[in-house]
Amino acid sequence: MTRNTAGIVAGALALGLGIGVGQGLIRTGEPSANQPGAIQAQTVAPQDRTPEERNVIQVARTASQAVVGVRQARGAGSGVIIRADGVILTNAHVVGNSQTVEISLANGNRLVGQVIGRDPGVDIAVVRVNANNLPTAPLADSDRLEVGQVAIAIGNPLGYERTVTSGVVSATNRTIAGTALEGLIQTDAAINVGNSGGPLLDSRGRVIGLNTAILRDPGGAGPGLGFAVPITLANDIAQQLLTTGRISRTYLGVGTMDIVPEMAAAYRLPVREGIVVTSVEPGTPAEQAGIRAGDIITQINDTRITDGGDLRRLLRTQQPGASVRIRIVRPAGTVNLTARLIEVVYR
Repeated sequence: MTRNTAGIVAGALALGLGIGVGQGLIRTGEPSANQPGAIQAQTVAPQDRTPEERNVIQVARTASQAVVGVRQARGAGSGVIIRADGVILTNAHVVGNSQTVEISLANGNRLVGQVIGRDPGVDIAVVRVNANNLPTAPLADSDRLEVGQVAIAIGNPLGYERTVTSGVVSATNRTIAGTALEGLIQTDAAINVGNSGGPLLDSRGRVIGLNTAILRDPGGAGPGLGFAVPITLANDIAQQLLTTGRISRTYLGVGTMDIVPEMAAAYRLPVREGIVVTSVEPGTPAEQAGIRAGDIITQINDTRITDGGDLRRLLRTQQPGASVRIRIVRPAGTVNLTARLIEVVYR
């Protein structure tokens, strides 16, 4: 028996014992629900729920209609419908190398989904089904997220369809070490196997990201950290695939971290805003321009760079081959560098 199987069996046994004790057995000498002294359960009326609870309930009811199951020969995950004519976003690792997948809708219908394309670098795939008038989920501007915002995850963890969990946006612009994934949203809303590709939503029911990864303590302590691909990036990829059949992105070649006031104070940084370069990929425009790990980027062309979202937005407006002026702050002072952006293409 594998560790995963053992865990599932143990969980099932625990659940069974809980039902047996809680619902089926009354110990001798203890009052039953009909005897004097019994503790009566209190019914929570809808009007007694907090505004926060009512909001999560409403988001769950509405957004769940646009959440789908995605299944292929080697596994299953989740997805979200973003266009009524059958366009679905999910993770590249959910569809794998499959050209078609099975899509299960909230109404129980099962359809064949055609994989339009995928971008493994950011773990996004676009699937299309032959259907119309499907329920959709509205999209937010994930570049404007703030830490502490409400985050609601919906998906099919461990095969339990349209499971809802809630928490907050714990951090933005995260990178998972050892992977190519960067610029991720971190959340404490519980995410488990099968949630991949499902939506992470804000308090208004708008998609802010696609759940993509879980990082767990090797010792098994705690529920782990959840990560999602920002929806603005995912939607940009989807539009490229739908219109050109390929994904083209301008590329600089740096990993970055946002500067926050606490960081600036703790490390006595010379500036209070900008992005710290944490890594530079060999052979990229960044390396060729002379950018180094530890540099602080504060401006590109005439645009102030205050966080990773500013950098991503600016790169999306540039064409491959364009030259950009980059203002760098170093301990010795400010330098101005020029980088010629390159194109990265996925099909």
